[in-house]
Amino acid sequence: MNTTVVPDLNKAFIVCMERDSIRSRGIFFGDSPFAFPVTGLYLQFSISALLTAFLQQILTPLGESAFVSQMLVGIAMGPSVVADESSFMGKVFSKKSYYMSETFAFFGSMLYMFLVGVRMDLSMIRRSGRKAVIIGLCSFFMPMTLNTIIGVILKNSVTMEPALKNDLLFVAAFQSINSFHVIVCLLADLKLLNSELGRLASCSSMISGFCAWFWIVLSFSGQQSLQSKNGSFGMMVLSVCCLLILLICILKPILMWMIKHTPDKIAISEGYVVTIFVMILGTSFVSEVIGQHFLFGPMILGIIVPDGPPLGSALVDKLETFISCIILPSYFVFSGSKMNFSAVHLKTVWIVEFLALWSFIGKVLGAMVPALFYNLAAVDAFSLGLIMSAQGITDALTLQNAMILKLVDQESYSIMVVSIVFLTGITTPIIKALYKPSKRYMSHRNRTIQHADTNAELRMMGCIYHQDNTHSIMDFLKISNPTPKRPICFYVIHLLELKGRSAPLLIHHRPDKKNAFQSNHDSDPIINAFRSYEKQHSNSVLVNLFSAISPYASMHDEICSVALEKRVCLVVVPFHKQWGSHGTEEFKPMRSVNQNILKMAPCSVGILVDRGTLGSKGYASKTSFRIGMIFVGGHDDREALAYAMRIGENPNVSLTVIRVAEPNQEGKYRDDNWELDDGTINEYKIAMVGKKNHVYKVELASDSVEMVSVIRSLSLEDNYDLILVGRHHGSTSRLFIGLTEWNEFPELGYIGDMLVSSDSDCKVSVLVVQQHTFANDDHSSIKSAIVDMPCDSVRGLSVS
Repeated sequence: MNTTVVPDLNKAFIVCMERDSIRSRGIFFGDSPFAFPVTGLYLQFSISALLTAFLQQILTPLGESAFVSQMLVGIAMGPSVVADESSFMGKVFSKKSYYMSETFAFFGSMLYMFLVGVRMDLSMIRRSGRKAVIIGLCSFFMPMTLNTIIGVILKNSVTMEPALKNDLLFVAAFQSINSFHVIVCLLADLKLLNSELGRLASCSSMISGFCAWFWIVLSFSGQQSLQSKNGSFGMMVLSVCCLLILLICILKPILMWMIKHTPDKIAISEGYVVTIFVMILGTSFVSEVIGQHFLFGPMILGIIVPDGPPLGSALVDKLETFISCIILPSYFVFSGSKMNFSAVHLKTVWIVEFLALWSFIGKVLGAMVPALFYNLAAVDAFSLGLIMSAQGITDALTLQNAMILKLVDQESYSIMVVSIVFLTGITTPIIKALYKPSKRYMSHRNRTIQHADTNAELRMMGCIYHQDNTHSIMDFLKISNPTPKRPICFYVIHLLELKGRSAPLLIHHRPDKKNAFQSNHDSDPIINAFRSYEKQHSNSVLVNLFSAISPYASMHDEICSVALEKRVCLVVVPFHKQWGSHGTEEFKPMRSVNQNILKMAPCSVGILVDRGTLGSKGYASKTSFRIGMIFVGGHDDREALAYAMRIGENPNVSLTVIRVAEPNQEGKYRDDNWELDDGTINEYKIAMVGKKNHVYKVELASDSVEMVSVIRSLSLEDNYDLILVGRHHGSTSRLFIGLTEWNEFPELGYIGDMLVSSDSDCKVSVLVVQQHTFANDDHSSIKSAIVDMPCDSVRGLSVS
């Protein structure tokens, strides 16, 4: 007979089974699959993973984090809900299967915490400003101090259960801590990682999380020393230091050797991955031997693994989905098995929840008070406090180990986990409703080409998703006509998907300073190309290069933040569809980023559809350009024409402006923008006086069919290198009736879509322009000079 002890609540159940009864022989031999732990384990994995995914699909649109759905499924699978073992769910999640599911749950949590460590970037502590450090320290010490004081008062004045009274101060303390990983995951779920508040919360949580882990290690070591009664606290601390030395001085050099011997663009060797798995298991074993939690070693090992490519991102890609979606739900089922609310006393609930409330208040105030001191808006400070109060899986793991060490009793553990789920479930929708990153971009000043001072430097930004976009953006810069009298300050952002790390990263590549990220070879060709162009045109162009590592869902915040800070007039992004010698290639994440930029950019936006006709791809030695501009009307068309007029000042550019109008437009179809349109056209006519390479045409169209015919004929009859169009046209005329039904790419507008859609014969590059306007903009105001900050000052931008 094989005897296994399975703890459940306050009792110990002895489960006896035959030695060969682990696996089922199959239903044809009369075996029930529910009677065998291994067979039941497979079904448990399937049910818990499916239920978690289903519940997450429902709760995520409501602003809930993944932890809430995972924990709710775990509680539902526990004895508090599935109490009848004769039912189907009671048979699947039977008590005799817990010992095996517990093993897999801990194994999954071990790998998960390793990945948590891999994503952590300790350099954030060094880069954190004073504001983040103060907020992080206050977020740890204020709730800890406040809750400890409340706990002492309750312990001395309120009658309670003996177990709770002994553990009350630890209950108060564990409710006061938070975790960097939990907060970063919450920000990712809410798509706030790249926001101003998200960056502040990430840095602050790293500080508070470091303090929390230091306190946890000391608490666990001290408690085990007291329980052993041999005064081994000093030896335990020394053992922890030896483990850290082993990790840093022996294992880290091995990891760096692996990275050094991994060629660029080559996947990490399977042998290296296996070696890292052995390291994870070994450090977990050593952690258990020296009296620490078995998660301690793997998490520290994960921290010393360099985040990002090639090693960190490869490990995350190989492990994350399987662990998070399949194995980790079994941990929450195991956590749910430790809860039995029928044995919970009502008075204990009130005491523990009272402490949970005060810890929540302490966390909110700990973040909110210093944030207000640093002049953060009250709503943003309150949102920051709510973010810093979040708890999740790492806190649940800590509580579980505290229960094993008898720092927290099982009844209090159940209540604390439920309070974590409840508070997190309540606060996340509130954060989502309160904090809107886009409100920062609602500037009342016109940051456009049209309203920029013609005698000042022009600030523009080009976005690069991959190296193939480099030629397109550089061609755009060339035709923008930078001159010594009218220089261009050009910002280039290389956008990379966030892989192998938790927090986003923005790197400024300064020529006078080397940083660690400049060893990333993906950005090197882009940096070299623009640095070379800057040297050739040093009197007319100043280039500032950035790399932004971010998830696609919030990548637009990275672009908008830099554009806002640097007072950019125009952001140009490549179209998501690329044309090459091997046909077309579509990059869907790029399209969603472009659409978000169009919605939230604090300046004008251009989408560049590159067909290779501007120079670098089509004609490497081209020195002259033929530019066409289709003008129908509206603020976007006026912005496109303003940019066309700047290009047209180049003597090597021939510019043709075609105005598409209805017959007798001054009649009933004349709209509110007509005078502004007419004024902009008159400016162009004045500018073209004496220039033989400037042409102005008027094409008449009485309806949408004729307009489509005119535009398609124009795009084919002249050999243009680039066609400029506005995205919206501010017209209610019959020229646009029915065009919405034909839109294949709505982000390009009606005319841009005609030129780029799959049924178009146009092979010319197209730039679609959207002007930065709001309802309260005054289009009749004089041009405003956006020259508040010298462009050279960006040379001192710190890495954030």
